[in-house]
Amino acid sequence: MDENIRILAINPGSTSTKIAVYENTRAVFLKTIRHTTEELAPFDKITDQYEFRKKMIYQQLQKAEIRMDLIRAVVGRGGLVKPISSGVYEVNDAMKADLIDSSLGEHASNLGGLIADDIARNLTNARLLLPTRWWWMS
Repeated sequence: MDENIRILAINPGSTSTKIAVYENTRAVFLKTIRHTTEELAPFDKITDQYEFRKKMIYQQLQKAEIRMDLIRAVVGRGGLVKPISSGVYEVNDAMKADLIDSSLGEHASNLGGLIADDIARNLTNARLLLPTRWWWMS
């Protein structure tokens, strides 16, 4: 059995999306995808950027020749969800509703759990996680 666990981390920000792939604790791929004002202008709400950012993530992973079949966990940056204790959670329908509805506010991080959920659902044996206190690559 392969002991090397690959983790895809997604961190959407206001003008960029940071992605990383870790093998155990070692970063094997780090990328900041910049988004211009012109690229983001057509979107009325931040959640409307969902497909645009997801496509950009897949393009960068493909360009870097990242094997998606080796990913065992997908982590999306928190977002504005109803209050819960700090920790790491598997994304559920209630969290996704909070992120989509943006009832607690609009922030690019709301896309983290949504995009991670979509990607994880398309991978065999991958788990989806959402930290409520964000850590990121140094």
